[in-house]
Amino acid sequence: MAQKTFNQPTKENKRVVFPLHKVNLILMAIAGAMIVLGFLLMTGDSSSMESFNPDIFSTRRIVIGPTIAFLGFIFMGFGIIYRSKKENNA
Repeated sequence: MAQKTFNQPTKENKRVVFPLHKVNLILMAIAGAMIVLGFLLMTGDSSSMESFNPDIFSTRRIVIGPTIAFLGFIFMGFGIIYRSKKENNA
């Protein structure tokens, strides 16, 4: 029966390769900030049985906040799968 051999690090091959690079981490940090900003824009006072707060229907809370959060999630996916040009050549 054949035994499986695993790549053992040698003196020539000690370089550790990470799946995500510095550019990916920067893009993901920007996307995370966009997501947090979108959720913060959606926060505010709520209505109760005693008083109605018309601010719950403001454009900031039902359009702008969710849009920024959604774009942040999309940008996060882009940040994860992005590959730089010089990485492709190496």
